[in-house]
Amino acid sequence: MTLRNSLVWFRRDLRLDDHAALHHALRSSDRVYCAFVFDTDILAGLPRDDRRVQFIHASLQELDKRLREWGAYLIVRHGRAADEIVDLAAGLEAESVFANHDYEPGAIARDREVQQRLREAGRSLQSFKDQVVFEKDEVLTLAGGPFSVFTPYKNAWLKRLAAHPEAIEAFETAPWAGALAPVSLSAGHVLPTLEALGFAPGEAPIHPTGMSGARQLLDAFLQRIDDYRTARDFPALDSTSRLSVHLRFGTLSIRSLVRLLRERADNGKDGAATWLSELIWREFYMMILQRHPRVATQSFKTAFDKLRWEEGPEADDAFTAWCESRTGYPLVDAAMAQLNRSGFMHNRLRMVTASFLTKDLGISWLRGERYFAARLNDYELSSNNGGWQWAASTGCDAQPWFRIFNPVTQSKRFDPDGAFIRRWLPQLAALEGPAIHAPWLAKPAVLERAGLVLGRDYPLPIVDHEQARERTLARFGALR
Repeated sequence: MTLRNSLVWFRRDLRLDDHAALHHALRSSDRVYCAFVFDTDILAGLPRDDRRVQFIHASLQELDKRLREWGAYLIVRHGRAADEIVDLAAGLEAESVFANHDYEPGAIARDREVQQRLREAGRSLQSFKDQVVFEKDEVLTLAGGPFSVFTPYKNAWLKRLAAHPEAIEAFETAPWAGALAPVSLSAGHVLPTLEALGFAPGEAPIHPTGMSGARQLLDAFLQRIDDYRTARDFPALDSTSRLSVHLRFGTLSIRSLVRLLRERADNGKDGAATWLSELIWREFYMMILQRHPRVATQSFKTAFDKLRWEEGPEADDAFTAWCESRTGYPLVDAAMAQLNRSGFMHNRLRMVTASFLTKDLGISWLRGERYFAARLNDYELSSNNGGWQWAASTGCDAQPWFRIFNPVTQSKRFDPDGAFIRRWLPQLAALEGPAIHAPWLAKPAVLERAGLVLGRDYPLPIVDHEQARERTLARFGALR
């Protein structure tokens, strides 16, 4: 049955190509409108200079430009999404709203409300899989249950893809673009400025934005992807894709990436196979969140909810020092400086900083997870939560609780020349040799040549790692 009018609700899918909801709307409707809502339920808790809002705004500009090249346009609203979409569907006489699945608990509740209100008005919400290759119950154990360990999940995921290659086929849109509502109807529809939305323009996003930005980063990454497996752990190197923010907001298709990586991996390219594994981790954590929504605020391993984390004024002071790059451990502080100044943090450093907060400072992973949620450009609840619980040893397939990262050892191994530290902590730039990894162990002459006074120019360590390690072993051991 052909619908007369339909509305495509863009959310985490800010592109036109290989777009499931747009594809199905165009193929089943006479006229298709496109909309995005700056959701005040989400925006209310964000700082006025939030980089993610800037990224979305710039990406919407390109999305609208591309739609106008197709003779169409993008409707942008600012308000509570559930209200705006229901009202917009009524005003456009849209028989159905098309959107792509969102798996976060808040989004599921929002979509349930929209579906109910549309149904009461005689309309429908049609939702499609788009931001993952496999979802829900598509990858299960032989016993028919969900996985809780990554490697068996990955093997089952790859096996299912081999059996169902259609899972990564593209959802074409351009051939049916003629069904888009023409731009002549768009009088008065303009993208509001950041200021009108209540946000400051701030600095330009550090990542190229929109569909073209995603393509630019992907093309650059493909030039070095063969080295990804061996180089990805070294934060001073430009060895990662920087595409996580584009996956977060859907400015490129996960299916297109898997098609590309699968072909390269089949040709024996280790880098492509390793990166594909990282994308499967992303879907693993999405599955965990969907099947166990309690992990948003509780440990996956429920026994660890009884852990006695450090609390009180001293813990608060330590947490503030961690946030503000004042722990006295250079790699940890450099990583936090990178996060605070750019909104990006290298994945190896996410593990290092999370381990330091939970295992050296004894502070709950929930506090760190929420801080990252406020700062990361690519913040995604499932991956952020999964990563933090992995580091804290409270999650599924997590780092064993008795394995504790030594921040100095990690520094020497993954930033051997101190290049990353010197970039983000210029006050340490003149330190020579191994002193860059542990300034408090440096000889006075080395500190003097660097013009560095510890406690004035750079803090002394706020915790002794070996003592902290013993406290962590005792903390977890008490639950045995």
